[in-house]
Amino acid sequence: MSFSFKLTRRTLLRAGTAGTASALSAPAVLAQASAARDDPPTVLQVVDIALAQQDVAKDFYIGSLAAWQEFDARGGLRGRPLAHRKLEVDTSASDWQAALAELQSNSSIIALSGTVSEGVASQLAQHLMAEKLQLAHVAPWLQNIGSADARTFPVFANREAQMMHALKTLSLVGVREVGAVYASARERSVYRDDVVRTAEVLGLKLVELEGSGDARALGRSVSSRSPAVLQFFGGTPELASFTQGLADQSRQRYVLALADVDLRVLREMGAAPRIPVIAAQVVPLSRSQMPVVRAFRATMSRLFDEPPSPLSLAGYVAASYTQQVLMSASGPLDRANVLAAFQKRQEVDLGGYRVAYDSRGLGGNYVTQSMLTADGREVG
Repeated sequence: MSFSFKLTRRTLLRAGTAGTASALSAPAVLAQASAARDDPPTVLQVVDIALAQQDVAKDFYIGSLAAWQEFDARGGLRGRPLAHRKLEVDTSASDWQAALAELQSNSSIIALSGTVSEGVASQLAQHLMAEKLQLAHVAPWLQNIGSADARTFPVFANREAQMMHALKTLSLVGVREVGAVYASARERSVYRDDVVRTAEVLGLKLVELEGSGDARALGRSVSSRSPAVLQFFGGTPELASFTQGLADQSRQRYVLALADVDLRVLREMGAAPRIPVIAAQVVPLSRSQMPVVRAFRATMSRLFDEPPSPLSLAGYVAASYTQQVLMSASGPLDRANVLAAFQKRQEVDLGGYRVAYDSRGLGGNYVTQSMLTADGREVG
């Protein structure tokens, strides 16, 4: 089944809170309740719709959906029906984990792919371990994991690799001091250990600041004696507000961000024009001539009324890697055989984007950067 019309972000938003699902060679709409016995093998994508995560989640999901639509157009999985479904959770709600109960009861779910955000990805990995579910958790968005997790298969560079790339560049040009700005206590608890460790490795002096919810006030509160280069940990809306607060000061600042930040959306949200923002990317630039990126642009142009972005490209890569390994699975397409296929952790080349696992269980270390310049241009 292929769609003959273009989907837009607005279309997906209208359907989103009702439990949007996409299917390949399956009914057009699937409920989020337990599947019937005759449902086809299903790849489930768990998506965080909490307000702070919506911009990341929407773009990442759109890219994944594009890849699954393309997979359908090519004939699916060796001619067999395969469904791709989205399960929405709101991690800002107290009981969101109740939605994961379906993983125990619905055996048609053979893999999890492209979980987004990092918070839900980490919780989902813990849930699989606690419940002893033999279910592959593939290409979650930026989840830092330990090598003991035999069910999770990350393909993107983790936040430590992103920070190392950005801060190493600074250290090479003579920067010896950097600020770490946490939008709230939550970001501090998630990121601080990696920040401190990376700064120590590179011999950088670290100055830490923490906000309490008002990112613009946090920007205004930055001391004139603090470093000129500030690494910000928080979402795109918080970063936009933070730069507005920084713009009230006379000293020139440079802000570093991780791959969760979308520079295009940051500009649309009113980031202060004279504050340059440098953001890590864990996928190639969307205008790259790498074969996988060219295929991504062509698919996005054909199916969606959306400009390509690093986050939608990441979603496309996550789904494409999942498809490649599923094609290599032997025997009946069930949880055990699919998990076994992923646990081989074989090197996969996705049209120039290489996934190759190291001894820590990390499949990728690709990092590059883009910059939102002081005059509002995006370069990189």
